[in-house]
Amino acid sequence: MNYIGFIAAFLTTISFAPQAIKTIRTKSTESLSLGMYLTFNTGVGCWLAYGIHLGDLPIIIANSITLLLTGTILILKLKHG
Repeated sequence: MNYIGFIAAFLTTISFAPQAIKTIRTKSTESLSLGMYLTFNTGVGCWLAYGIHLGDLPIIIANSITLLLTGTILILKLKHG
């Protein structure tokens, strides 16, 4: 049943790649919600901690990558407003 977790993790994680790439390239964050990214990153951080606590590899991998992608967007949002 872990394969479903890996599929879900891959799809939800990769969904942030286009936004992260676009934000890195253009440095344009005007249309992005700071509140959404602050809240989302906090939630992903909690999911990562939960995954580590459970030792659940799909949760750990997915949330680590998601935090990297959305954290990058958040940092650029804070830097470029």
